[in-house]
Amino acid sequence: MEEKINWWKNSVIYQIYPLSFNDSNNDGIGDINGIREKLDYLKNLGVDVIWFSPIYESPMVDNGYDISDYYKINPIFGTIEDFKNLLNEVHEKGMRLIMDLVVNHTSNEHVWFKEALSNPNSKYRDYYIWRDKPSDINSVFSGPAWTFDKMSNQYYFHLFAKEQPDLNWQNEDLRKEIYQIINYWLDFGIDGFRLDVIDLIGKNIDNKQVADGPFLEKHLKEMYDNCFRDRDVMTVGETPALSVDRAKELTTYPKNYLDMVFQFSHIALDEVKGKSKWHKKMLDLVELKELFQSIQNTFKTSGWTSLFWSNHDQPRAVSRYGDENYNYESATMLMTVLYGLKGTPFIYQGEELGMTGIKFDSINQYKDVESINMYNEYLNLGYDEKWILDALHTKSRDNSRTPMQWDNSKYAGFSKVKPWIEVNENYKNINAQNQLNDKNSVYNYFKKFFELRKNYQTFIDGETKFVEIKSKNIFAYQRLYKNKNILIIGNFNNKPNELTIDIENYTLLLTNYENKKIKNILPPYWVGVFMEELNDDN
Repeated sequence: MEEKINWWKNSVIYQIYPLSFNDSNNDGIGDINGIREKLDYLKNLGVDVIWFSPIYESPMVDNGYDISDYYKINPIFGTIEDFKNLLNEVHEKGMRLIMDLVVNHTSNEHVWFKEALSNPNSKYRDYYIWRDKPSDINSVFSGPAWTFDKMSNQYYFHLFAKEQPDLNWQNEDLRKEIYQIINYWLDFGIDGFRLDVIDLIGKNIDNKQVADGPFLEKHLKEMYDNCFRDRDVMTVGETPALSVDRAKELTTYPKNYLDMVFQFSHIALDEVKGKSKWHKKMLDLVELKELFQSIQNTFKTSGWTSLFWSNHDQPRAVSRYGDENYNYESATMLMTVLYGLKGTPFIYQGEELGMTGIKFDSINQYKDVESINMYNEYLNLGYDEKWILDALHTKSRDNSRTPMQWDNSKYAGFSKVKPWIEVNENYKNINAQNQLNDKNSVYNYFKKFFELRKNYQTFIDGETKFVEIKSKNIFAYQRLYKNKNILIIGNFNNKPNELTIDIENYTLLLTNYENKKIKNILPPYWVGVFMEELNDDN
């Protein structure tokens, strides 16, 4: 296995949630041509790679993560011709495009599952997981992970919604079909994949080994050999339960079956340990920094990792870790301290504007299947409705799925008709139109930071060394590389804090406050990027 040219190490990747990005035909749903209209906006920001959440044919029980036909584009998003035109234009503008791919499960509307249901003797029956008796494994989306089929008197397995039956990766014919799908899209011209919950394909459910199961490495190697070897493409695996050490192992030559992964340990730190994600606690900054230090040390000399706060499944960073009353300051601080680390930055649409989470007053306003199931489950468990809605305000996936805020016109410029989900009411203040021409906007700060990041090899290859890691308010570290060292200091707090780090030999390159003179007291959510240039003989 030869090492690949790692163009994605110095890339900025931007995730688009097509349902909510831009509606070109005014039906209330974002679409492919709507994305095409905004390519210059992305190019101007400094985006190198665009990642789409699924646009395949789907009944949309889980907003496209329940695929009914891997070879077809969902008509709500457009046509295959629309997608080809978009892909060509992305490439003409010097960017790349990766697709989301869900191969742990399909929709129950997929022809394979329909055949499996209607004919238990069909070869497609074994494409899924059936048992005469269910085990006590639970679904991620509440309730048991088994649904009874009356016709065959058996249960089928689904780690997510009952409309998302899990595929049986032990079946060789199934695996060949998956590789055929992957190669179809790679031959089509896309530049890679984000592989949804890919660590689940190696499971052994009879032994209750679900995430990072005993067959994972075998299946990933086979997928690599049949699809990715010798191709100039990028893969990022979503692996929520994978340990940092395993993430390194699977992204390190010669076992680099994946180029990088989404490893979720840092985003679980505001959750009560041993309970669900809905049981929240205050983030401990020292714990966060110690975890990042461990991750950076793990990937110090080999492997690669991703850098992200938010995505379509995670709440918006400003509302979760920052302060909506200091929107610009906390959005820019959060981005700088994260994206200055070693790894590839992933922006989720609207993060570059400081978009915030939404607070719905009623469960009837939610669209997300996980959120609705959670509401019903926790009501049945006796939880107070106010507690449930508060948990949803904080952690519901719908927080990050509201329409992109383009301008201050009705529906935020996303559409001219009522969108599929409500627009955040703060769109008149937080929108792209306001920010593009404002040199002190979140958008233009992002742009300047990404230009800086691409200009210094230190951000790619530099060692990461945390400074004053036990500080409860300051997030600071050095990136050390040859004769150009970077120092990043952020006040992770809505109160002023003392600067105790020696910056005498450093030059300030970028800060999120207009007054660039550094004093001993850092204002709320202040952040600065410094450079120390050493003589070659030092």
